[in-house]
Amino acid sequence: MNVKRRLIMMGVLALPLAGCAALQGQLEKPQVNVTSFNMAPGTTGMAPKFNIGIQIVNPNSMGLSLRGMSYSVEVEGYRIMSGATPDLPKVPGYGTADFVIEASPDLFGSARLLSDLFSAQRDSFSYTFKARLDAGSIMPFINVEETGRFDFAAGGSR
Repeated sequence: MNVKRRLIMMGVLALPLAGCAALQGQLEKPQVNVTSFNMAPGTTGMAPKFNIGIQIVNPNSMGLSLRGMSYSVEVEGYRIMSGATPDLPKVPGYGTADFVIEASPDLFGSARLLSDLFSAQRDSFSYTFKARLDAGSIMPFINVEETGRFDFAAGGSR
């Protein structure tokens, strides 16, 4: 009888874990878009600060309560900015949320990029935006990476 009781208790405890695992498999990864990139007003000192507009698109029926986000921006493989923020809005189900993060440049990464740019003329530059969103227990971490190229010869970006 004691063994039977333990098996039943283990089964009862395993049910919520199985439910969480099934729920995670059904959720789609949100999309993160960079919507703007501007110098922050009132920037003083040697290191300027930038405001980066972010839009999160939630393709799921359940809203996302994001706890925080870390991010980095690379140009031609050089990390030129990084940061983290705990101030994120709730993203409604099948909806979007827009917000602005403030980023400071990485002095050494930016210096290496400038050195590389001065040594070779380029008409285009590759960029990578990486973000790691903390969505809590439903979908612990959401890693997002967006890449593209700025093409100055053609006057646009891809």
